[in-house]
Amino acid sequence: MTDSDHKNDLLRYLQEARDALLWKLDGLSEYDARRPLTPTGTNLLGLLKHLAGVELGYLCDTFGRAHGEPLPDLTDAADQNADMFATADESREAIIERYRRAWAHADASVTELPLDTVGTVPWWPKERNQVTLHHVLVRVLSDTQRHAGQADILREGLDGLIGYRQDNDSLPPLEWERHHALLEEIARKAADRP
Repeated sequence: MTDSDHKNDLLRYLQEARDALLWKLDGLSEYDARRPLTPTGTNLLGLLKHLAGVELGYLCDTFGRAHGEPLPDLTDAADQNADMFATADESREAIIERYRRAWAHADASVTELPLDTVGTVPWWPKERNQVTLHHVLVRVLSDTQRHAGQADILREGLDGLIGYRQDNDSLPPLEWERHHALLEEIARKAADRP
């Protein structure tokens, strides 16, 4: 396989995760798109805002590639975890469009640079901040897939929407209530075992 083949594989899986994250916002109210759905405040729109910064930081800033996009203020004076939630003044559309622009900038970096290009992650400790494009591309892909999985669970909890894509839920055709009851029974039996 060529360098280009490897890049295409990585970008294809990254794009699938990006698309899944966007789909998880379809049809949701502003409240449901933004509200904290876990004790740590994880929310669907915040995941997109975070990942825009991840792509711009790792795949652009690390390699000195200008993108012109503002990154959330993560200084001590900023709101803690500022990249993980949309403020009341930030529109859903603006965050989605920023995420799409981040893709374009990140994809251009991947397309134009060899995978063994070395860059510097500015926010990492100096003793380990030198990385290759391949390393950070795998890292971004992993992070995006992780957050896509979180989005799957969050959306299922909101309204039952499941799956990886609108046209392919990637799940077996089961009677889910019955399956859930079976798993609950198994868990209780296992918990009662000596």
